[in-house]
Amino acid sequence: MAEELLDLPAAGRFAAGAHRFPIRVYFEDTDLSGVVYHANYLRFMERARSDMLAAAGIDQHQAWAAGAGVFAITDLAIRYRRPARLQDALLVESRVTAARGASCAIHQRVMRGEELLADADVTAAFLSPDGRPRRQPAAWVAAFRRLQGEFA
Repeated sequence: MAEELLDLPAAGRFAAGAHRFPIRVYFEDTDLSGVVYHANYLRFMERARSDMLAAAGIDQHQAWAAGAGVFAITDLAIRYRRPARLQDALLVESRVTAARGASCAIHQRVMRGEELLADADVTAAFLSPDGRPRRQPAAWVAAFRRLQGEFA
């Protein structure tokens, strides 16, 4: 059983008041100088958000397949503080800061040890298959509010 776990992709966990998702910086993430390209911080954060949702029991794929809808990012403000570099071990921390009927807000930080490299405030809206805002499933709102309470 333990050997089978070694073949699973990296996964985050809830700890210390946040969802924590480990990332390693690979060559493909960097520019010519070995510094992480600015857009890749968004990719790191997206992976961490997706992992957080799955760990909280929110199945976006199933909701889309059932015709309920899907999340889309409607607002994002990011601040770059320090550069990450090739081979750095990073941690993306994600915290739910608000849960509403049709959206949720998440604060994310990219850390190298105790050093803050970038942080962002993200709003994800739940959209119907035709792209209009709609109420997300009640169980999802409850999961977000539970996480928000745990992270407060």
